[in-house]
Amino acid sequence: MMLSAHTGAPLLVPRALLSQLMRLYDYPHPVHSDRVIRGYDRSHAVRTARMCAAVATVLGHGAERVRQYQIACLLHDLGRAGLDRQLFGKIWSWAKERGIPTRPREWRAIHPETAYGRETEAFLRQYRNELETDGIAMTPWAEEQVEMRLGYSRRLARRLRAVRPAIREMGVTWAPWMQQVMLYYYYPEKLASAKPWLKQLAEILVACEQFEAFNNRRRGRDYYVRKRETSIDAFAYLEKLQHEGILSGEVMEAVRRLTAQGEFDAIIEEARGCAFTREERRALRMIGSYDGS
Repeated sequence: MMLSAHTGAPLLVPRALLSQLMRLYDYPHPVHSDRVIRGYDRSHAVRTARMCAAVATVLGHGAERVRQYQIACLLHDLGRAGLDRQLFGKIWSWAKERGIPTRPREWRAIHPETAYGRETEAFLRQYRNELETDGIAMTPWAEEQVEMRLGYSRRLARRLRAVRPAIREMGVTWAPWMQQVMLYYYYPEKLASAKPWLKQLAEILVACEQFEAFNNRRRGRDYYVRKRETSIDAFAYLEKLQHEGILSGEVMEAVRRLTAQGEFDAIIEEARGCAFTREERRALRMIGSYDGS
C-alpha cells in the first residue's frame, strides 16, 4: 500500500484537554487518603499517541476518527493508574527472572486450565508463597499491581467506569471501540472478528506503544530490567509480534517508513533522554528498506 502524505507525529487535541486527560491517571493513595499517586510516565502515553496518529493518518484513516483514536491512545495505560513503581517493578522483575509469563495470553498458553479472565487469581495461588518468601509481601495493594498486567481488562474497565463522567464533562465522545483498541495487546482474541479498520487501529497502538517502550529509558530501568535502549531491539520485538500474527505487514511497513523518514526521531530521543549516535541515526534511515525477511 502506498503511504499518503503526512505531517509528522502530531498532537491533535488541545493542550488544555491533554492536561485534563492526563490527570485521569492520578489515583488515590491506598494508605494515605490525603495523597494522590501521580500517573506513571504520562509522557509515554503522549509520545505513543502522537506516533499512533501519524501511522493511522498515512494508512488512510480519516481526520475525525484519528482524533478520537488519539484520545484512546492517550489513555491506553489507564488500567495501570496507581502503578507503584517500586512494588510493580519488584513483582514483575521477579517473574521475568523466573520465566513466569506476565501477560494474559502468555499465561493461558502455559496454563490452559486457567479460567478465562482469572489469570491474576491463578498467579497469586501459584506464586504468593514464593513471592513472600523472597521478601515481597502480597498485600491487597501488591495484588493490585499483579492485576495491572494479568487482569488488565478488568482493571481498565473499572478505571473507565470511574472516570467516564469526567470524560463526558470534557466534551469527549467515548465510543466502545476506543476501549477495544486499548485491550488488543493483552487480549488480541477480543478483536478476532472486529472490522478491519478497528483491528488496524489496535495493531497501530500495539506497534507504537511497544516501539516507544523499547526506547523508553525510564521504563527500561524501572521494570524491564534493561540497561540500554536500541531501535534494533525495538524492531526485533515488533517482528516477533508480526510473526505471532499480532501485527500486520501493512502496519509494520508504515512504522518502518515513518521511522526511516525521521518522523519519530525527536520522540525516540525524548524517550531515551539523549540524542542518537551518528551510527544509529544512519541505521534508522535504512530501516525503511528492510522487509523483515
